[in-house]
Amino acid sequence: MYISNTILVVDDDPSIVDLLRDFLEHEGFAVLTAGDANEAWRLFKQHSIQGIVLDIMMPGQSGFELCRQIRAESDVSILFLSARSDDVDKIRGLTLGGDDYIVKTASPGEIVARVKAVLRRSGSKAHKDEQLLDYGRLRLNLSSREVFVEGEQILLTRREYELLQLFLEHPKQVFTYEQLLDQFWEGIGDKHTIRVHLSRLREKIETDPNQPRHLVNVWGVGYRFEGA
Repeated sequence: MYISNTILVVDDDPSIVDLLRDFLEHEGFAVLTAGDANEAWRLFKQHSIQGIVLDIMMPGQSGFELCRQIRAESDVSILFLSARSDDVDKIRGLTLGGDDYIVKTASPGEIVARVKAVLRRSGSKAHKDEQLLDYGRLRLNLSSREVFVEGEQILLTRREYELLQLFLEHPKQVFTYEQLLDQFWEGIGDKHTIRVHLSRLREKIETDPNQPRHLVNVWGVGYRFEGA
């Protein structure tokens, strides 16, 4: 049960909001709801929220715009919920900082499972002793969840941080697409999801993201961290 976690459901369709609230509350989540971006932002600023299920197409400000606003100051987990299955929308959502992208044809049970998958790893690491993973220009503090590149702190989403931590804890080890999907998305997703997240992470930690020196492709297999 996830009693301590509060989920914000943002959608302008009351029937979807009510259905997701019922399923999430049944699984032990506390649930807040909003019908538009302005109300969602107000609730986000007033409450401690661990995850957001966010519709894209809403009157006024879109879910993409709200995600950008939230990401400017928080790494809270964001799962986009959309009626559209286009790769273009999926790529945009993940690039803006979304942790997952769910099409509305998914069952409420699947949506709840994917909310749990996004939150599970972050919760399991809450009580780690202080430890520093130091690779010269790239450093990660496990207790404070802070990441520094050439001495400057950078802001990562929760999923980006967890991916980076995995690679830094296992330098030179190749992680296949299947392993990454199983560990971070409970096997739900595809190679495209991983590529978008790794591309976004490279933009933040690599000197030249087009010629990465840290997170490198192992073609046709997956990725590995080269170290310093």
